[in-house]
Amino acid sequence: MNVSMHNDDHNMGAILETKEKKVLVALNDSMSSKAVIEFIIRMPLCPEEWHIYLLHILRKSSASEELMGRKFTAEQPERMVEMLRKAKMNLIRNGFREDRVSVQMAEHEYPTVTDGIIDQHQKYHYDLVVIGRKSMSKAEEFVMGDISIKLIRLLKGTAVLVVTS
Repeated sequence: MNVSMHNDDHNMGAILETKEKKVLVALNDSMSSKAVIEFIIRMPLCPEEWHIYLLHILRKSSASEELMGRKFTAEQPERMVEMLRKAKMNLIRNGFREDRVSVQMAEHEYPTVTDGIIDQHQKYHYDLVVIGRKSMSKAEEFVMGDISIKLIRLLKGTAVLVVTS
């Protein structure tokens, strides 16, 4: 597992000085999201100073997802809520305070996950954004884009932690 972190050096002092640090952890039901939770469990955090917001971004269905059927698509939010609940329980079992771990579903669908994370950040002003990233070939990155690079470029003044699996 590789981890990279980006921040504007002049803003890191402000991040470390705030009383409660707000951490957005964007999750889905992938292996890279499971790696993110495992990484956070191992991070040396002061639970009384960090508030972890586990968030799933609802994305507009693609044509291939539509082919899976309406039932599958309709059940997806329920599956994601359950995945977020399990992630929260995992954090609590590993020493995080229940009142410092929140579960959130995006209020509406976004064209892309990147758009959703940026919108949520603009609304709630997180100090740190954590995402998982699976290893991709250069061709896959070119075709699908790289959420982590987009977030690093667009989330000025915020640390972005990328956990690769």
